[in-house]
Amino acid sequence: MSTELPIGLAKTARRAWALDDVNVVPTRRTRASQDVDLSWQIDAFTFDSPVIAAPMDSVMSPATAIALGRLGGLGC
Repeated sequence: MSTELPIGLAKTARRAWALDDVNVVPTRRTRASQDVDLSWQIDAFTFDSPVIAAPMDSVMSPATAIALGRLGGLGC
């Protein structure tokens, strides 16, 4: 299955996922919070929380990006 989709005029697009397209559903078994690790890594950088802020000036100011980074997310 190809990841490229033809969109006309010799252009292609790749399928992407938005927040509305992803559902997180619990399993039948409840897990204690100390048994769950939400950290993730990009190259040599590790983040505690799986949050990436929208890269828009109206949403993410430098102060907000710093605050989000201190909480374990990534502000861009």
